[in-house]
Amino acid sequence: MTRELLWLSLPDQRPRRELYWMSRMPGTHVTAMAREEPFGDLTWVPTTYRRPVTRFIEAGAFAWAQGLDEQLERTRPDWVASLELCSLVTGQLSARRRRRPGLRQAVITWENLPRQPLYALPPYRQAFESTRDADLILCMVDAARDHLELNGFDLSRVRVVKPGIDVELFHPAAELADRPRVVFTSPLAANKGIDTVLDAMRLVRRRVPDAQLVVAGSGPFAGLVEEVEQAEPGAVVRAGSLDAHGVAELLRSARVFTTAPRPTWKWTEQLGLAYLEAQACGLPVVTTACGTNDEAVRPPNLLTELGAEALAEGLVHFLTDDSAARAASAANRERMLAEHDIRHQSAKMGEAFAEFE
Repeated sequence: MTRELLWLSLPDQRPRRELYWMSRMPGTHVTAMAREEPFGDLTWVPTTYRRPVTRFIEAGAFAWAQGLDEQLERTRPDWVASLELCSLVTGQLSARRRRRPGLRQAVITWENLPRQPLYALPPYRQAFESTRDADLILCMVDAARDHLELNGFDLSRVRVVKPGIDVELFHPAAELADRPRVVFTSPLAANKGIDTVLDAMRLVRRRVPDAQLVVAGSGPFAGLVEEVEQAEPGAVVRAGSLDAHGVAELLRSARVFTTAPRPTWKWTEQLGLAYLEAQACGLPVVTTACGTNDEAVRPPNLLTELGAEALAEGLVHFLTDDSAARAASAANRERMLAEHDIRHQSAKMGEAFAEFE
């Protein structure tokens, strides 16, 4: 039997994430309604969105997909699925499920804030409430299950399956990197803390003069990174936006991975796929403790207090102590193989769907 699943994307959904993982579920054919062509073995339906505003709180979630009814008739799926409890595309699917007997709905969520303030806004609140009778809510982190429990959801329909990564693409280098290179591969935005990382690296270079920071990604703080790169040639290098293969190669060239996330009024770090990719490549991770990133970053990796000084201390530790770096590398690779291999995790996602069929 082949499970037919229709995925309704957010207009700005990132590649190689939830949709890709579901496309790898055994016995599943996925049709994806999305603005841009997604990665994976699936059928893409180019989709436009009605988006009343583009400058709004979580504007990506404040959009409705056009052509949904026509696609439901054409595909006749067993399941419909979308990302996040309060996205308006999730609300769209909830409304269609109620009108179509036998159609099942799954919602994927990372939400880890006990009380998400976005739910106070009527459009998001309506979508959120519509998911209470979804057939399956699939949590990507343990904290998401806690969020659902606190908000009175029926936990018999909730399953937790941690995300998977391609452990064949993201694999360690043959040898520990000799050069004291630190890598940052997250969005260049305030909540990911690239400004703190730049400050920390100045402190690191007082003790490790040839330490280098390579920054991959894009975002509103790109100008800041460019300024520092020009002011400190060789100490900071911009790698631009890289695809998955480019990220993997960059990680293998480095000694340590770092970020410095800090919470906003409506977000805190949930897991951090970049942490998993770095650990699969055998890199120690040094990052600030934020939200529930302790679900991804475990000892001997280092979760530090917020601030450049604490981050710098952690970076110096792994840059100068070969035995500590090797021990972290081996432990990280072993755990990624055991807990985050995409083949195993996608199979577990399929098992969660099968429970409700």
